[in-house]
Amino acid sequence: MNAENFDVEIGVRLRALRLKHGLSQRSLATRAGVSNATISMIEAGRTNPSVSGLRQILSGIPIGLAEFFADDEPDEEQVVYRAAELTEIGAGAVSYRQVGSNLVGRSLQMIHERYQPGAESGQAMLTHLGEEAGLIIKGEMLLEVAGRRYQLRAGDAYFFDSRKPHWFKNTGAGELVLVSACTPPTF
Repeated sequence: MNAENFDVEIGVRLRALRLKHGLSQRSLATRAGVSNATISMIEAGRTNPSVSGLRQILSGIPIGLAEFFADDEPDEEQVVYRAAELTEIGAGAVSYRQVGSNLVGRSLQMIHERYQPGAESGQAMLTHLGEEAGLIIKGEMLLEVAGRRYQLRAGDAYFFDSRKPHWFKNTGAGELVLVSACTPPTF
């Protein structure tokens, strides 16, 4: 999926989901703590929310990112996922490619992540129920967990309680590539 199709798909999916739950743009905006104009612009395809922004909007329904981007039909028992079959759940400076398209009922989420130089997981610290682990494949990353900062390089790994506020940033000159997993699925 290219970035242009990704932008259109977010707006179309958000509108369909909002209508399915019987919400007006204004009521979703109020529930999610964002402006009505933000919802309108996303649905019209005039803006693309950050991953953290989309998570905030979806909290008003509530639904997670994995379910938002899941195919309408549940996966059959697929065991192998080829590179082209990973589901893109982020776009722009940060790419999150999830193993499997529909994680409803699953207890683990695995993601192939790519951060462009200077890209970060968002301006706000992330928190969610469960645990999170990752392995740096290429590049350098600054990880902050509960106020402590760690510099990681290729071959380094992390594992923490994801209820603690956390944040990621590519601090290297090149692309940061990592594979992460979290339980339960939170995107």
